[in-house]
Amino acid sequence: MQSRRANAVLAALLGAAVLVLVLGAAVGSTGLHALWGPQADPVAWQIVRDIRLPRAAGAWLAGALLGLAGAVAQGLFRNPLADPYLLGSASGAGLGVALALTLFGATAQSTQWVVRLGLTGAAFLGAVVAVLLTLTLARGVQQTLRLLLAGVIVGVVLGALKDLVSIASADILQALQGFMLGTTGLLGWSACALMAGVLAACLLAGWLLAPVLDGLALGEDTAASLGLPLPALRAALVGVLALATGAAVAQTGLIAFVGLAAPHLVRSLVKTPHARLLLLSSLMGGLLLAAADLLARWLIAPQELPVGVLTAVLGGGYLLWLMHRRAVRSVA
Repeated sequence: MQSRRANAVLAALLGAAVLVLVLGAAVGSTGLHALWGPQADPVAWQIVRDIRLPRAAGAWLAGALLGLAGAVAQGLFRNPLADPYLLGSASGAGLGVALALTLFGATAQSTQWVVRLGLTGAAFLGAVVAVLLTLTLARGVQQTLRLLLAGVIVGVVLGALKDLVSIASADILQALQGFMLGTTGLLGWSACALMAGVLAACLLAGWLLAPVLDGLALGEDTAASLGLPLPALRAALVGVLALATGAAVAQTGLIAFVGLAAPHLVRSLVKTPHARLLLLSSLMGGLLLAAADLLARWLIAPQELPVGVLTAVLGGGYLLWLMHRRAVRSVA
């Protein structure tokens, strides 16, 4: 029964993914009707091919990476409130972007150059350095609680350093704010190809490591009794979490709540082992961010809302409703 339900959810999420990609190509000053017929506009084709489609696909891929990372984080830490940024990667990425903008300047021309060539690399490098600092401070991955606390400490410290850099170089504040609020407006086909490759690798690694997450859900002692080499496998899970999060953050900036809400939504629909949960959470995360990107472009058109702000509002509202529902059930 649960297998059929999981397959139905999978089919629904795949269908929704196709739908949001089509809508993403259609939303704009000219609809899809301008692409066919005697009045077909070649400029409209170029806009759809080079701007709208890579943006819609990139938003879906970034959300899929965050959804996968969220499911891994919640399984690894055995905490339903865990999100992809627990290891300090968000603060590290922010610090990397702040340093890059400070080094290269924040004029209109240099900011465009940094965004295209150096900003994503700086964000990814900052996220990786933050995770490495967390692992060093936690003395490895043997103790999950120590790893969690180390991630919180590293996040606070690197966030403070980012604020100091931005205060010292006030001219970067506007450019840095765009990254911190999250954006999908700069995504192109090269970014989509990169995220698609990382997503495929992380999904494969997650599928291979899913039995570890299933074992950890029963408790570390139970997982150890199954003969699993927990330190090595936990390190591999941390690697999947860091790679998926770093790739998404480097391309879109900080997108809140997608990685936290996607696994919750999947669990509310179907109970399934982690092998399927990781895939379904990835599809759900892609759907959430792609839908949020559509809303961000449509609500106040022709202007846009920062997609990270929209996901924070919607995701926060969903979690508050979820907490209220559980509180009502516990009282009843």
